[in-house]
Amino acid sequence: MTLPPLPKGMGAMGGAFDLSSLRKPPLTINPEHLGYVVTQANLVSELLPASNEAIVIILCWSARSAQAQSLIPMIYQFNLDDYTTDGVPTWIFATVDVDAEPAVAKAMQVKSIPLAIAIIQEQLVPLFESIPAAEQVRAVIDKVIELGAQKGVGTLVDTSATTDNSSAVMTQQGSEPALEPEEELAMAAIERGDLAAAKSAYELWVKRSPGSALANLGLIQIELMLRIEGLDPTEVLAKADAIPEDLMLQIRAADCEIAQGNFDGAADRLIAAVKFNQGDDRKRARDHLLLIFSMVDADDPRLPKVRQRLASALF
Repeated sequence: MTLPPLPKGMGAMGGAFDLSSLRKPPLTINPEHLGYVVTQANLVSELLPASNEAIVIILCWSARSAQAQSLIPMIYQFNLDDYTTDGVPTWIFATVDVDAEPAVAKAMQVKSIPLAIAIIQEQLVPLFESIPAAEQVRAVIDKVIELGAQKGVGTLVDTSATTDNSSAVMTQQGSEPALEPEEELAMAAIERGDLAAAKSAYELWVKRSPGSALANLGLIQIELMLRIEGLDPTEVLAKADAIPEDLMLQIRAADCEIAQGNFDGAADRLIAAVKFNQGDDRKRARDHLLLIFSMVDADDPRLPKVRQRLASALF
């Protein structure tokens, strides 16, 4: 799988890196789960050179985002349990606190969190920029490991015993996995900055293989990026707060919030829109909230409560 850098403007919501609208929940991370903690000092001197021998996967997070924090133990556990040779992880899991290391965040062009980035032979490879389900995270990791093996970096491990992913991971002695034809089209479109064409390719892939976690993840990512492309989140949120009756503004603001990792803010905003509106507008607000639900882990403990609030708003 070829995962080129994001084109200029993709995921860039207007101006500077701005996390000021995120709430700041209590920090509940086990320090051991942070893996290799990235700093401005060790990124160039240690981590980049290490990527010539092993795949590096970095999760960019912030204490202001409970959603970003929730991904840390998940990926840490994958690294520790599911991708090992003789008990030793085959790739490096690293994390960077974007608030503590703003220079690193700027160098990596972080626009929203959580953001996962792989490093292969000192090249940055963006992975996902949302809160995907566990099986989707695993599918992306599998593909990155395949890509690394194609470049002679790292070791492929058979994870079929620990995952339901239908695409079995090849061993280094096996044949290289072929790209899906729609995937090739999508990657080529992303390389040239044509997000609309990338979306069309992912839609074809989903239509052919509706159960493919990677295809669905790609489509969700591209659609969100298309909706927020060129938006200034600070401006959008301010306008939405000032004009609560404007449904389109509320939807744009919710997209900005979920892109920044603020699921609670996006859910609160759309539930308020459901209560305020009637008829087709109410349905549109509800449907967009259901879309927001698909961007977080299905096991997220907040989902049942928010679904209950949505039901109360509707009935």
